[in-house]
Amino acid sequence: MNIVDSLYKLWQSTGIANFIQPADPTITSGFEQFLHQFGSPIMIVLCLFLLWLGIKKEFEPLLLVPIAFGGLLSNIPVADMAGPHGFLGIIYEAGIHQGLFPLIIFMGVGAMTDFGPLIANPKTALLGGAAQFGIFGALLLALCCFGFTLPQSGAIGIIGGADGPTSIYVTSKLAPELLGAIAVAAYSYMALVPVIQPPIMKALTTEEERKIEMKQLREVSKREKIVFPLVVLGLCIIFLPDACPLVGALTFGNLCKECGVVERLSDTMQNALINIVTIFLGLSVGSKLSASQFLTTQTLFILILGVLAFSFATAGGVVFAKVMNMFSKDKINPLIGSAGVSAVPMAARVSNKVGLEANSQNYLLMHAMGPNVAGVIGSAVAAGILLALCN
Repeated sequence: MNIVDSLYKLWQSTGIANFIQPADPTITSGFEQFLHQFGSPIMIVLCLFLLWLGIKKEFEPLLLVPIAFGGLLSNIPVADMAGPHGFLGIIYEAGIHQGLFPLIIFMGVGAMTDFGPLIANPKTALLGGAAQFGIFGALLLALCCFGFTLPQSGAIGIIGGADGPTSIYVTSKLAPELLGAIAVAAYSYMALVPVIQPPIMKALTTEEERKIEMKQLREVSKREKIVFPLVVLGLCIIFLPDACPLVGALTFGNLCKECGVVERLSDTMQNALINIVTIFLGLSVGSKLSASQFLTTQTLFILILGVLAFSFATAGGVVFAKVMNMFSKDKINPLIGSAGVSAVPMAARVSNKVGLEANSQNYLLMHAMGPNVAGVIGSAVAAGILLALCN
């Protein structure tokens, strides 16, 4: 091999030489040909934009930053970091494909969550259930109007639960080819809760309804808090075993928090363990942001369906709260119904904020935490239903 051949080979191994792919004669569409040739630089710019959202705008930074950086790494030409033997590919196979990382994060969520408001006012669990309407509404739209398969539609619908780990878990089982788009949509819409929800809440309620003040919640005993996760898991075992991985992880974390005898384990789940897994989860999800997987018309449809799912879920909780008021002696402020999505505690804070705008003495935060934590359980149950229905 002469010096010219050696230099040419060296040039061919550089990123500059491989950023733009040669034209594919089998692709007839000019737009698709453009995406094929310039996909990597487009995705790198998009990932830099996601980094900006996470760092500058603080949109779910704990996951959006590693997801965006994983996307950067997956679009580096030649390195093949997202391949089966690459750095990101190995993490993905161990943690996402096998479903490990979302379950560990659910343990941490359980250890950080106080189920007291839900126990004190059990009927708010119905609001968490009503909010799951967004999941199944989006599923039907994806299946009937956008041409997705049933498993793909189920994976898209779970975005309506506003629960990132659940979305990743379900998608990894039903439609792993859509993981990048669904993960980005799920976490983006979770970050946009304060933007998306208030207009829907105000459109569906009157000024008088937003002013409704609720009675102070009763104090919940330690025994109730210990028994509650065991009861939830028992019901799940009896009625929906497919949801037990998620519900089991959530209830185990919560039991460790409430029992008071394993503080070290609870502290590890709430801090070190969930932080470590969040890093790996974000990077491995980012590995699915390669140009060939993300730059498709399906991604656009997923983003549209995701915001519809989230909007349907918000509306479902609010409307059901109004229905409950028709039959209830103690009125519920319908604003807390919007907290039935699983974005804890952001959705509850939004309910409280909108309530205070209508009535400066109307503190709804603890009341909204009831449907909010019910939404966490509800999204896990919905995930089990989708896995049983679509697998």
